[in-house]
Amino acid sequence: MGDRLRHGFAALALLAMAACEATAPLTSSPTPQARPPAPVAAPKPEPQPSAASTELATYYRRVQNDLLVQGLLRSDGGGPDTPFSARQLVENFETIAFYDEYARGQGFRRSGGTAGRLKRWPGPVRMALSFGQFVSPEQQAKDRAAVSNYAARLRRITGHPIGMSEASPNFHVFFMGEDDRPQLLREVQKIVPNINPAALNIFADLPRSIHCLVIAFSGSDGGYDYARAIALIRAEHPDLMRLSCIHEELAQGLGLANDSPRARPSIFNDDDEFALLTTHDEMLLKILYDPRLSPGMTLDEARPVVEAEANRLLGGES
Repeated sequence: MGDRLRHGFAALALLAMAACEATAPLTSSPTPQARPPAPVAAPKPEPQPSAASTELATYYRRVQNDLLVQGLLRSDGGGPDTPFSARQLVENFETIAFYDEYARGQGFRRSGGTAGRLKRWPGPVRMALSFGQFVSPEQQAKDRAAVSNYAARLRRITGHPIGMSEASPNFHVFFMGEDDRPQLLREVQKIVPNINPAALNIFADLPRSIHCLVIAFSGSDGGYDYARAIALIRAEHPDLMRLSCIHEELAQGLGLANDSPRARPSIFNDDDEFALLTTHDEMLLKILYDPRLSPGMTLDEARPVVEAEANRLLGGES
């Protein structure tokens, strides 16, 4: 029995050897096969504006086209067809500078129609821009140029230090759309930590009838000396409406807070006749920043200066 086992092991060893010899290559190794390329992940699609934002952009393009067809959104600054006198300039200044379109701290609640006090910036105005996620680099460059050029113009008109600055800005201009609402609310609360809930809700739930807005904040409770301002310009606007918003909101944020249906030629009028700052509006700003005026003045206190400056600007025309 032991021999049979030995023979069996010997036979098994030979089979193993034979198997090895049979599988060994006789001449050369086969040509190695190239590895298949690793699968390439498909690029992630770029984020796109939401349906709500896209619809709003379409709506504002139609609004702009409709206004242009009607001969509105003028950019000529006024002309022979829009004369105004010193008396009209005074009346328009009093309405726009001393009355508020909306009640202070009450959101979109209309004001009671009582004259307030003069509001303006006592110190330098430093503007900085922020953009929403879908504002292209090309559009951002255009917006920066537009705001920079306009700030320089406002500085020349008023004689007040107004300019662009990323260092300690106090006038924040947001170009943001429907999809940027959460970011906008966070930024607003950073700028004004104690913001009135009604004022914050303006940014949270903005009806499309409000094309753009600005809110200025005084340096003291109930004060009239502006220390901070936040302007919102919808990212969905087409070019002319976008520029129109820049002109109106930045000028209003300097202290011309109201609109008047009798102001003409003016961007401080809800009729949309003029898209850009007019000669009439430049005079309003000159009066507002006259060194003889100061924040907190009543209408009666300011009127002699307003009348004198209006007559000087218009050569005594009444």
